Amino acid sequence: MAKPPTSPRQSARVVALRKGATLEMVRLTCPDSAQALKIAESFGTAIVDSDGIRDLHERLISETADALSDGLGEKAMQIHLQRIVGAFVGSAHGAGQFYSRAVTEARDATAKAANDARDEDLDGPVGYDSAAQRRREFAADMGVQAHALRMAAEGAVAAYKHIVGETWKPFDRPVENPGHSLDRKAAEAQISAFD
Repeated sequence: MAKPPTSPRQSARVVALRKGATLEMVRLTCPDSAQALKIAESFGTAIVDSDGIRDLHERLISETADALSDGLGEKAMQIHLQRIVGAFVGSAHGAGQFYSRAVTEARDATAKAANDARDEDLDGPVGYDSAAQRRREFAADMGVQAHALRMAAEGAVAAYKHIVGETWKPFDRPVENPGHSLDRKAAEAQISAFD
C-alpha cells in the first residue's frame, strides 16, 4: 500500500510537557507551621522544629555547592542544583497529596461514624480504636510528615536562590510520544512488518 505524499511545508509540532511540582503546589498541599503545631497538639504527637529543618536543608545545599564549586562550572552547578532541589520539592508535593487523601478519608470515616444507624462504623471492641479514629491519627501523622518535607523543600529552594541568584523553577520535561502506550507502540511495530 502506497503512502500518501507529504506536503512540502511541515506543520508546527506541539511538544507536550510534563509539568514538575512547584513550591506553590507544595504550599497548597502541605500544612504550614501553624497547622502542623495544631495537629501535633490535637493528637499528642511530636512538635516538629520547622525552622530547624528549613535552616538545616538550606545549609546542606549550600555546603554541597561549596564542596562542588571547584569541580563544577556555573552552568553545571545550576543544573545539578536544579535536579537536587526538584527532588526535595517533588517529595514534599507527593507527601502533601498523600496527606490530602488521608484527610479526606478521615473526614469520610468520621462522618459515617456519626451516623448511629450504621453498624459497621461503630467503635471497635473495648481497648481498640474505631476505624474513624485510626484514620484521623493516620492523617495527623501524614500531616506532620508532609510539613517536615515542606520545610526541607523550602530550605532547598532558598539555598538555590542564594547560590544561583535566581528563583528555582521546576524543569518541565518533554513527554516522549504523548498518547502512545506500550501496546500502541507494539502494534505499530508489528503492523510495520506488513509494509
